[in-house]
Amino acid sequence: MLEQDRLTGAQIGFLFAAILIGFWSNLWAVPLFDLDEGAFSQATSEMLTSGHWLTTTLNGEPRYDKPILIYWAQAASVLVFGKTELGFRFPSALSATIWCFVVFRATFALTASLNAAIVAASAVALSVMASVIGHAAIADAMLNLWIAAAMLDLYRHYLEPTRRRLLRVYLWIGLGFLTKGPIAVALPVIVSLAFYLSQRQPLRWLQAVFDPFGWLVFLATISIWMVPLALSGQTDFFFHFLFDHNLTRYGSTLQGHGGKPWYYLAALPLIVMPFTALLPGVFARLRKPDPLDTFLLLWFGFVFAFFSFSGTQLPHYLLYGCTPLFLLFGRAWDRLPAKFWTLLPALLFTLLLASLPWLLPLVPVDTDRPYEAGIVGLAARSFTLDYTILGALVLGAILVLLLRKSVPAWQALLGAGLALTMMIWFGVIPVLAAAQQVPVQEAAQRARDIGAPVVSYRTFLPTFSVYRGDITPNRLPQPGELVFVKLDRIPDLQRELGTEVTLIPEFKKGGVALLLRQGAGAN
Repeated sequence: MLEQDRLTGAQIGFLFAAILIGFWSNLWAVPLFDLDEGAFSQATSEMLTSGHWLTTTLNGEPRYDKPILIYWAQAASVLVFGKTELGFRFPSALSATIWCFVVFRATFALTASLNAAIVAASAVALSVMASVIGHAAIADAMLNLWIAAAMLDLYRHYLEPTRRRLLRVYLWIGLGFLTKGPIAVALPVIVSLAFYLSQRQPLRWLQAVFDPFGWLVFLATISIWMVPLALSGQTDFFFHFLFDHNLTRYGSTLQGHGGKPWYYLAALPLIVMPFTALLPGVFARLRKPDPLDTFLLLWFGFVFAFFSFSGTQLPHYLLYGCTPLFLLFGRAWDRLPAKFWTLLPALLFTLLLASLPWLLPLVPVDTDRPYEAGIVGLAARSFTLDYTILGALVLGAILVLLLRKSVPAWQALLGAGLALTMMIWFGVIPVLAAAQQVPVQEAAQRARDIGAPVVSYRTFLPTFSVYRGDITPNRLPQPGELVFVKLDRIPDLQRELGTEVTLIPEFKKGGVALLLRQGAGAN
């Protein structure tokens, strides 16, 4: 099939719509989510308040989880947009947008196919998990940008070695290290070794990996944080981050995010939804891979295997290896399954989402877990007629794309992806926010209105501190203090304070409460 060599107005319009809906929709209208968005945003807020630009704290305690670059980016954004959802999320949306363009440009350069580039870039913008992290005030959209830039430049350096391109690889690796740490170094080094060995060119790998000017670029990049950190005598922060939150995170379960070796096998179809039906074709390329296939599949395979055996597992970790899948989706644009099978995952997933107003009330919730029960109950009451109409329209749009014979499968898939993404960000996410985050936000507003000192009790929901505009110590409340607490922690709180202490409800909604302590019971 012949292609034009320039984007048409319709193609530019679609890519603009995919990026707008995939990364920017409702960015400022939905509250920050716990835990991660709240933790990053509160740490950034405390950095701005304290003026300490080299280390981060969360509710006054050191936060060693991540390096500094994402906090600097969020702080700069907040200085422009204020301490708002847009201010905290802008760096992620911008990074995801650039990630999308990096994938488009590389796919076109490597395939000479505009259609392939459009499909690959659309997969970045419209796949469920990439769209989620592109909206989220966390480090992962930025990290995926640096990983994609490094790995794709690395392959293009293999095809056409140039010093400039190789130095760019080291720059991207350095920025990735400043964003999230050693994974940004380990991934390019290990995958490139496996690839060069597969091509029987180990000496070229050695030349690239031990390039002294490249390592100077890397060291110069990370020195913008490391040098002032060392000069200020705060290197313990770096070692806590490196060992406690990288090696320990891999070897053991942190924050309850454990999993099984098959976890990512089960999660992958949802992570790349609605492009799920393209996965069998991608892995079929293992039979007769060309060098690009080999590189991309090794990239994905390393990430998949590495995190499948990690002690801490989260869905977005697999995204570090999904950029190669997106390129492979693009390469297969003219060899998709029959249109019915191509659109079936999107159709079924949309049907599930559209049915949530009727399905959610049927979900059994353990009454001994009032926090979760409160969220589920509030979510079931948060669906509106608008949600039902949106679900019907999205289902109708996908069915029209399925039945219109004049629309080829790849174009129908992109249209279905755009419709499904609208369903998620204008339907599902607002309902989830209303049930899980709006109560926290309103509790913070109520605490501000009362004006009394506030603590939390065994409740780690850092958006409360973000919206209250102050740190919230985690301890037992003193007389006259407010305590922010999950509903399932209230019996323990009362038991620790003693039955003679009175806790007056000042706010209760969903799964959280704000209580005022009276009485003089011993702590």
